[in-house]
Amino acid sequence: MMVFLNGRLVPQAQATVSIFDRSFLYGDGLFETLRVVRGRPFRGGEHWERLQRGCRFLKIRLPVSHTELAEGIDDLVQLNQMSEAILRVTVSRGVGVRGYSPEAAVSPTLVMTLHPLPEAWTSARTGQPVQWKLQTSSQVLPSGAPLAHFKTANKLPQILARAEAAAAGADEALMRNSEGFVIEGSAANLFWIGRDTVYTAPTDSGILPGITRAVILALCRELGLTIREQLIPPAALTGAQGVFLTLSSLGVVEAVALDGRGLARSPLTQRLAQAYEELLTKH
Repeated sequence: MMVFLNGRLVPQAQATVSIFDRSFLYGDGLFETLRVVRGRPFRGGEHWERLQRGCRFLKIRLPVSHTELAEGIDDLVQLNQMSEAILRVTVSRGVGVRGYSPEAAVSPTLVMTLHPLPEAWTSARTGQPVQWKLQTSSQVLPSGAPLAHFKTANKLPQILARAEAAAAGADEALMRNSEGFVIEGSAANLFWIGRDTVYTAPTDSGILPGITRAVILALCRELGLTIREQLIPPAALTGAQGVFLTLSSLGVVEAVALDGRGLARSPLTQRLAQAYEELLTKH
């Protein structure tokens, strides 16, 4: 496997980063995860824009231009012969002096890697959404935190939440915010359906405003579905007509159980999953 590292394409075994890199020491960096469809990043412009905003917020200098990034992705796809894949882009502040101060870190690190699609994607591509069991996590996310709007390299609450889910035999964890509302999964945005209305948590509730989330909201509008952004307590989610999650790697994922109890399933979930897959085929 070839890896893009600071403007060079190198074999995976040679793609090394310093033990003094601040992303390793402090989680001082950002990342984006994208779908590659027929050799091209899906919604690549939106991911690039969020990466830029995150770097400005953290005051990290992006070491490549959008054009250079796009060329690097093309080279990665061709050399690895992976026209259908998951792309991970990671930006670190780079190496600095010991301590929290970032002032001496002036040479950011940028890495891009390609990964095979999840096995579950084979069912998602048919318009039949992947099905997940959910577990409510004890981990809490702060409401209104500006950092929540970016995919930072520090994801310890999400890691602990996913570990809780795995221990309970679930596929994904549901995260609550500091006000007690359930707002998103550890790696996915949350939607629920009630009276033919599609609901999701507002962006100021502590969620990551996902790229796939935005695509689904746009598809809802195209299909004439009513959309509402509001908060929901965990107990009320079990009364929804349907629950689903969205993420770049799998698109739409249907939730079939929460905390060991079955969830209702809505035909709207499959309708949106099919619309999303149709959008991918047109990419």
